[in-house]
Amino acid sequence: MGRTFFITFLILTFTAIGHSQKSSISGKVFGSHGQPLPWATVLLKGTSIGVQTDESGQYEIQNIPNGPYTVGVSYIGFRPISKKIVIGDKEKKLHMDFVLSENTEHLEGVTVNGKTLETEKETAGFAVNALKTEEAGLRNIQTNELLNTTVGVKIRQNGGLGSNAQYSLNGLSGRSVSIFIDGIPISVYGSSFSLNSIPPSMIKNIEVYKGVVPGHLSSDAVGGAINIVLHKSTKNNLNASVSYGSFNTLQTNLNGAYRLQKSGFTVKSSVFHNYSDNDYKISGKTIVDIAPNGVETPIVARRFNDAYRSTGGMAQIGFTNVKWAEQLLIGVTASDEYNEVQHGTFVTKLPYKGRFLESDALLGNLTYQKKNLFTKGLDLNINGVYGKRNRKINDTVAQAYSWTGERLVGFDGEYIDYIWDSQNENGPTLAKIERKVSSVRSGLSYTINNNHKVLLNHVYSGVDREDSDEMISLLENTFQQTSDLYKNISSLSYELKAFKEKFKTNAFVKYYQQKVKNTQPVFNDDNTEVIDEVYESNVDYTGYGFAASYIISPSVTLLTSAEKAIRLPSENEVFGDAGDNLLPNLTIQPETSNNLNIGFRLGEFNLKKHGITLAANFFARNIENRIGLPANADGLRESDEFVQYTNLENTAESKGIEAELKYTYNNILGFNFNITHMDLTTVNSGVETNVPNVPLSTMNAGLRYTINNFIQSKSLINLFYNIYYTDEFAFKFAAGTNTTGEDEFLIPQQISHDFGLSYTFPKKNFVFSFDIKNIFDQDIYDNLSVQKPGRAFYFKLNYTINNF
Repeated sequence: MGRTFFITFLILTFTAIGHSQKSSISGKVFGSHGQPLPWATVLLKGTSIGVQTDESGQYEIQNIPNGPYTVGVSYIGFRPISKKIVIGDKEKKLHMDFVLSENTEHLEGVTVNGKTLETEKETAGFAVNALKTEEAGLRNIQTNELLNTTVGVKIRQNGGLGSNAQYSLNGLSGRSVSIFIDGIPISVYGSSFSLNSIPPSMIKNIEVYKGVVPGHLSSDAVGGAINIVLHKSTKNNLNASVSYGSFNTLQTNLNGAYRLQKSGFTVKSSVFHNYSDNDYKISGKTIVDIAPNGVETPIVARRFNDAYRSTGGMAQIGFTNVKWAEQLLIGVTASDEYNEVQHGTFVTKLPYKGRFLESDALLGNLTYQKKNLFTKGLDLNINGVYGKRNRKINDTVAQAYSWTGERLVGFDGEYIDYIWDSQNENGPTLAKIERKVSSVRSGLSYTINNNHKVLLNHVYSGVDREDSDEMISLLENTFQQTSDLYKNISSLSYELKAFKEKFKTNAFVKYYQQKVKNTQPVFNDDNTEVIDEVYESNVDYTGYGFAASYIISPSVTLLTSAEKAIRLPSENEVFGDAGDNLLPNLTIQPETSNNLNIGFRLGEFNLKKHGITLAANFFARNIENRIGLPANADGLRESDEFVQYTNLENTAESKGIEAELKYTYNNILGFNFNITHMDLTTVNSGVETNVPNVPLSTMNAGLRYTINNFIQSKSLINLFYNIYYTDEFAFKFAAGTNTTGEDEFLIPQQISHDFGLSYTFPKKNFVFSFDIKNIFDQDIYDNLSVQKPGRAFYFKLNYTINNF
């Protein structure tokens, strides 16, 4: 069947390429000051034919039949404009540019501008931030670093490039936060395809939903969701970049798209390669040189077994912007990863040497999008992924090492070898985890009229997993388990606009279903034969929520949202993962949370050349059956033992506020400041206390300044400065009311500074950038006191070809 489908697809492809096509219109949409207007609407009035401009303000409408038309262009905050044209046999390719003038409303000398696409999202009722990535794509900024500047967001990363990262939204992190790429859970792609592997130049925007997640994402998360929206632009383009910096860090990527205008046949591809030695300096109470007599001397050490490499790419072919589909693309995603492991869950006095992980993934993907399916207003979206992922844990080195990077010497002057013949105390392993993974996201929406819309969405995710180990006997491998996990999340949403669109609401209900099956071969009671011991569970839950906004005036919007959220256990929480030192817990249960957001947004106010926006959000979370590490997990910090996720007994409550201020001057100066403060409490040993290992107060500030015509005419230089503040927090519960010695488990107050500049050459196709991270070389810590890199320097070259 697969071969038949492939042959049929090729026949359709080449038939479409050779088919005679209709006319097209292309051009660019500008504002009155010459700035390009991204995501403006260009429509042939009286028809359903139209497009949006891309991030550079360019558009193209294809397959236009002959005849007279009126081309209408509109953009929020600008006066719409129309032009009449006639499409004939002689003119197949028309070029039309449009210049829109601002549509402003004056209030006591203050100007309130119309809303951008990002502002529209941020004022729809959800506690959401919509991030642009165009600027980040030109600099040495990874996607995680961009997210870390966002109000309410804290990236928790155990080390340098390639290390495990968690995303904290209002204090909730790990699997409490769902990560998507175009609505597909990122976990399907495997660890070798992470957010840091995706170049910002490939990303259209990032949506960060806190606490309440809209139904169209169909997410099982109690903390929120992050959705990476990739570019859908089909203009012919090619982008290449290379970055090199401290710790022998090299990052390269190449991505592009090519579309045949007549047929709509489209090819899109991207590749990336990342490498770093991650040999930065670290210090602390466990970073010591151990003498033969056992005397420990604190030192500043350089990490020596922490190299990381990842390579991967994605390729798609199909059709875009044709009569029968906005998009029909099939493709493949492949990635490969090598990750050395310096220590276990905690930083211990004896580091690992020779323990490493290898991962690879090969996945097929399908994208289909059709607007006005069968009838006007009915839209269909389908995204699917299916393939294999493998992970191998290699730990066969018996020699013991100290943080000096040298062999550990015993009292007798001889080198010490571990009696268990590996770095981890569980013994030598060449364990392999093989997974068959699949995920399909489908969405059907019907716009009844301008005020009413209904959406039906569904996400299916499945994992079939088998474990084996080359270091154990064939008989022992016979007793290795097979593990299957399947999730189905469905949602029904209703959107309403009323009172001349001043009031907007989105109400939704979600249905969650998870099936777990674990098969473990064991001997029967009299040891005469092997039988399968099967654990199986099938649970379902229902959640619901809403988001609403009310525009009091063009400059003041009130926002509120609430949800009863369900978070289903992840594969690793259920089945464990030896590579991450995780033990299985087959009986772990979902966690639930009642989430509430109440906020407001003021602006954007414009006073002459000054622009100001202020937003704030008050949030509350009440989490039951919380999934996490047990209270005594910190006791493992002196060993290399595994840890296990479990359902914690006590409810956790999170309450806090986040606020953000943005200021701009004449489009050349920008300043932003945000602050988040909260309490995240639970009961431990009968005493109410803050949940450990969670930063409770954070602040970020950023400054940008642009100089036009720097050195060369039509060139520009952007200067950036960022500062990050994290208040001190403990990674261990206090022992009841006794806080003696608690300082040992405090992560101190942290302040980090970054500086960057980017120089854009006159033709706008070549950009050079330079960044300094952690300028003052401060000690920066995160999860369980794992230290992150110090001062680092990076250079980047970025080259783009458009419309070739």
